[in-house]
Amino acid sequence: MVKTLEDLAKIKDKAKATLSARSAEQSTKVVIGMGTCGIAAGAREVMAAILDELGKRNLAAVTVAQTGCVGLCDKEPLVEIIRSGKPKVMYGRINAERARRIVAQDIVNDQIIGEWVVGTKA
Repeated sequence: MVKTLEDLAKIKDKAKATLSARSAEQSTKVVIGMGTCGIAAGAREVMAAILDELGKRNLAAVTVAQTGCVGLCDKEPLVEIIRSGKPKVMYGRINAERARRIVAQDIVNDQIIGEWVVGTKA
């Protein structure tokens, strides 16, 4: 419940941060496979974990998007990290715990988690 202008300002700042996380004008982009096979394998939970972790770390400069099926159904849920000037990295068989680790290790510390990579592309 909003009781003061400070409460309203906090809500506004939180909404701005959430919208900024989805803005297409940022330098790091996270794309989650949300085709039928991805959703069945847990992609919604993966997306929720990524958004939650980005929010906890106040990483508003990261864009989060979704895509349909990419044809790697046996590797779902898929998460792709795209940075300008670097190869795209696609992680496979991701769950909520691994999604949080991707945020911490790859997005924050720029360290690819090799054992989960299913493909890279320039």
